[in-house]
Amino acid sequence: DKVKARYSFIYTFEDGEWKIAHHHSSMMPEAQLETAADPSTAEILEDKQIKSLFYLWNDALATLDPDKVAARYSKEPCLLPTVSDVPRTDYDSIRSYFVDFLKKEPQGTILESY
Repeated sequence: DKVKARYSFIYTFEDGEWKIAHHHSSMMPEAQLETAADPSTAEILEDKQIKSLFYLWNDALATLDPDKVAARYSKEPCLLPTVSDVPRTDYDSIRSYFVDFLKKEPQGTILESY
């Protein structure tokens, strides 16, 4: 199967050649719509709506309450955390991640949007 994805790489030069030091890849959101149980019910949101949803999540971060942040995720989520290499796929694991992460008092900013 072919999957549309986005990738980012950070390279380092070692032992006379370029090596991957960090690699992130994820399925494009559009591809997830195509595999939804009923794609006809999927709603395409406008940029303004998407930004509003981001700010709801960001506001939940500002509360420093892991339950409020975890409540922003769906019943079958997939969180690939910023500072953990463990995928989180349910409420309890997402909440557990944010218990520690919120101690850093994180806040997000949209720098670019596509």
